[in-house]
Amino acid sequence: MQETLTKTIIFKLNNQEYGANIAQILSIEKLQEIVALPQTSNFIKGIINLRGAVTPIIDLRTRLGMNQIDETEQTRILIAKVKEVQVGLIVDEATDVIDISPEVVEETPELVNDVDHRYLKGVAKLEDRGMLLLLDLDHVLSNEELTEVQQVAQD
Repeated sequence: MQETLTKTIIFKLNNQEYGANIAQILSIEKLQEIVALPQTSNFIKGIINLRGAVTPIIDLRTRLGMNQIDETEQTRILIAKVKEVQVGLIVDEATDVIDISPEVVEETPELVNDVDHRYLKGVAKLEDRGMLLLLDLDHVLSNEELTEVQQVAQD
């Protein structure tokens, strides 16, 4: 029986490669002007108008507790569906889409490069890329945070 490969989008934060299930990614956008919102959590950068849809933008670096860096030409926004809510996730660079076999994925150690293991689905050990941290987009935001993000989009 053949194992099901997971199509995974590869992106970078802090020069570390991460992966997320491509099924949750609606599109990859160039960075555009973000309208900042007052009195929101520090990781909510603001909102953009994406083809007529107000989309809240989350700074994935801030969310994962990383240092900020300046945006570059490579900075991208991954438009993702997180528990039925459309959000944009700012990443340093979106580099690739690859197939990952479940047999190369291992449990996440408690602490990986300062990223809370609750945000990770596992670690893929790939021959050509080394370790790839697999982000669990459904757990990047708590239910309360998701509610806040939804309210941001509706205001």
